[in-house]
Amino acid sequence: MNQTTRVQVLEKLRRRYENAGAEHKRKLLDQAVQLLGYHRKAAIRSLRKRAAPRGPLLITGRPVKYEPGLLVPWLRPIWQAADYACGRRLVAMLPEWIPAYEQHERRMPGEVREKLLRASGRTLDRLLQPLRGQGKGRSLTRPGTLLRQQIPIRGTLWEENKAGWLEVDTVALCGGSVAGEFVWMVDAVDYATTWVELRAMWGRGQTGTLAALQDMEACLPFSLLGLDSDNGGEFLNHHVLKWLQKRPKPVFMTRSRPYKKDDNAHVEQKNWTHVRQCFGYERHDNPELVEPMNALVKGAYGQLLNYFHASLKLDHKEREGGRVRRIYGAAQTPLARVLASAEVTEVAKKKLLQNKAGLNPFALKREVTQSLKAITAMRRYRK
Repeated sequence: MNQTTRVQVLEKLRRRYENAGAEHKRKLLDQAVQLLGYHRKAAIRSLRKRAAPRGPLLITGRPVKYEPGLLVPWLRPIWQAADYACGRRLVAMLPEWIPAYEQHERRMPGEVREKLLRASGRTLDRLLQPLRGQGKGRSLTRPGTLLRQQIPIRGTLWEENKAGWLEVDTVALCGGSVAGEFVWMVDAVDYATTWVELRAMWGRGQTGTLAALQDMEACLPFSLLGLDSDNGGEFLNHHVLKWLQKRPKPVFMTRSRPYKKDDNAHVEQKNWTHVRQCFGYERHDNPELVEPMNALVKGAYGQLLNYFHASLKLDHKEREGGRVRRIYGAAQTPLARVLASAEVTEVAKKKLLQNKAGLNPFALKREVTQSLKAITAMRRYRK
């Protein structure tokens, strides 16, 4: 018998005990001893005691300022459309996403809009905490030893404050089995601006990887200065090295230390946030998927990531005794960082702003969702 049931039984016995005669009271005491396990004297005291009248529940402390019941129904669709961004990223995104939501979906009450725009990152995290989930996956890398001695380890060779230094990696859309051929996703992220480019390719051959890298470079809003990869053979080969070096201004190529994923931490993070969260872990073994997937990542999905998704960048670290605190700068979109970069020409900046004008993140998200449904149908019902 739990505590709630015990209280209910005691209350019923007490009401009957008040008006009972001596003989009936003895029977009620016997029941209290038997049902509740009381000592007889304790049962007498409990049945004689009248329940104190309960007044209104008093809530102490500071009143609730950001009511979950009021804010979460409006915040949730924005958070989902923003691919479940953390609170600190949402703070930077909401001033642009709330007007887009009102334009594309429905108008938001003034009180809700004001509170969401005023809320801190931690407040948004607390509001969204009950809704959060997490997944996991695997990574595959085949070693490329042929040119390992010719390509230096990155170390401190990069000029990390300049746009144009890219970390690259591949993600296997294999469904847990590497047997046979399937679609691979090439993922590239600029260290300084967090600008992202994605390309799908069939298999992980050297020629296909080179074609994906060339297409990525053509879409970058800045010049390619350096390329950093893991030790996979799809990157460490003569095709890629010749393409980078046989040009008027050679591109510097580096690699990570073997078995050290933290050397490519930025692109490894994007493998999850930009590839896995979008395409999942299912097996994409239909070669006809490559074209619609590239149309998606070069179109609506790429625009959504680079124009509207804010990200955090580590500014510096502070040591406090035995602990190290990471201090992050204000969240910004890749576009905002590109516009602030001295390495990007004014012509390129003007073109980017023209491309963004008229785009709505919720319309882009709907287009992404529809395209993913079509890709899923092609994946499941291949000929």
